[in-house]
This record gives sequence, structure tokens and C-alpha cells, in this order.
Amino acid sequence: MALIRELMAASVQISSDGEAGRADSDRARYERAVSEPQRYESGLIVENRGHLRVLTLDRPERRNALSSELQADLVDQLLDAGEGGTVRAIVLTGNGPAFCAGFDLKEIREKDERGERFRPPMNRPGRSVFEVVTETPVPIVAALQGHAVAGGFELALACDIRIGAPGIKLGLPEATIGMGANFGSVVLPKRIPMGIAMEMLLTGDYVSAEEAARWGLLNRIVEQEAVLPTALELAERIAGNAPISVRRMKETAVKGVELPLWQALRLDVGPNPYLSEDRAEGIAAYLEKRRPEWRGR
Repeated sequence: MALIRELMAASVQISSDGEAGRADSDRARYERAVSEPQRYESGLIVENRGHLRVLTLDRPERRNALSSELQADLVDQLLDAGEGGTVRAIVLTGNGPAFCAGFDLKEIREKDERGERFRPPMNRPGRSVFEVVTETPVPIVAALQGHAVAGGFELALACDIRIGAPGIKLGLPEATIGMGANFGSVVLPKRIPMGIAMEMLLTGDYVSAEEAARWGLLNRIVEQEAVLPTALELAERIAGNAPISVRRMKETAVKGVELPLWQALRLDVGPNPYLSEDRAEGIAAYLEKRRPEWRGR
């Protein structure tokens, strides 16, 4: 009997140590997530604020054009955010007068002059940055402090929520310069009425923030100086919710929107929030009138 009591006590201690170890690991991971802004050579600034990641395009002299290196760093940061479990929301913004002017045309021209083969976006070895934005399981809020045109508009379209400043221009001028707007040609008609989408695509005309908001392309229009704070506040609210539920909702919405109802209702993407520890914690916190402590499991 004494041996059994010793084994039971050891088992309890191991279980307690295991729970404490997981809690310490969670705290350490959260603390590591808080960092000073880091600027990459590509012009991408990455800042982690607890469960929130802020990605800033910082090539104002090129209107934050998407060079090959900048696209690669964006993809890397988005994939990392989706894998770690620490990041629960992302804010994507830009420095300077433009959010993003699209692909770096100067870089493309230099490659043309060197005789390098041009590969369309979906025929490249790496994944399209727009595709990665769309498929990132972490919600992404675009803070459009300035114009978003061409690939910059496609980048904004790929995000889940868009906050814009008054008077900014949005549009796809690719038809006027012989480009294709592959992502925009597919996605824009899914976001707004077909006739309006076709006019934008075929003429290359820009629309104002006010017109875009009327069609549902912008969630909110706020003064320019309030765009980033508004986006951060919204992202922090999202990050404060149950992470498994948020991820499940985004993935289900993105993947289910094109499916028949019966098929979409039976999607099973990622961990099931109904079976999670967070579900029990959320109900308990609501009934006890306290803030929930999400564990992400």
C-alpha cells in the first residue's frame, strides 16, 4: 500500500509539473512574441505586439512597390504567423503616401532588359503572395492609409477586413499597361456586382474610398491619422477572442463561400472549437462574469 501511495503521489506531481510546464511554455512564447520592430532589407517591417503582428511595407520612395524580395518576406512572415499559434491577428499597412502601388515595375523592366524570362504570378516556383494572404488562417486587417492600386489593390482584396482613409484611390490599371491582374480578375467580381467589377477591370479606372465603401470593399473610412489605430484596435479585439474559434470561422468562411450549402456546412477545417478546452473556459468565464483565459486548445 505504501508503494501504491508513493506511485500515486509521483503521478500527481508529474501531472502538476506537466501543467506548470505547459503554462510556463505558453508565457515564454507570449513574452518572446513581444518585440521591437525589425526592418528587413526588402523594406518589410515586422513588429510583434503579444498576440498581434504588424507588417508594414516601408518603401515609400517606391510607393511600397512589391519587389520579389518584399513578396518573399511577406510570404515568410504570413506562413510563420499561421504556424506558431502565438499570432492571433495581423495588421498589414504601409508607410508614406501609398499603401502599395503593386508589383515593382522598375524591377520587371530591368529583368526584361537583361533578357530574363517573365513568369506569370501563378507559374512561379514560389507561392503567390495574394494566395498566401487569403489562405493564412490568422485574420488580416488592411490599414489603407494611402492609395492601393494594381497589385496593392489585390493585396488589400486578399485581406479579410479593410480600413481606409478618405479620398484614397483604389483600382486595377493593369489593362492600361499590358499586365493581367490575375488575382483581381478572379476575386473582384466575387466582392462587388459583376458590372461594376468589369468596368473597373476593363477600363483600368480608379474608384474613390467612398465609392469602394458603398460597394462593401472597405469596412470603414476614418481620417488618415486614425486608419492604423482603428485597424490595430479592431485586430486586438479579434485577437482577444477564442483563437480556435476565430481560425475555424475564417477558414470555414473562405473555403465555404463557393461551396453548396450542404457541403459548406460539413467542412471540417482545423481543430473543432466545440471540442476544445477553450469552449469550456469561455462558458465558465461568461457565467462567472470574468475575462476568459484562452489556451488555444
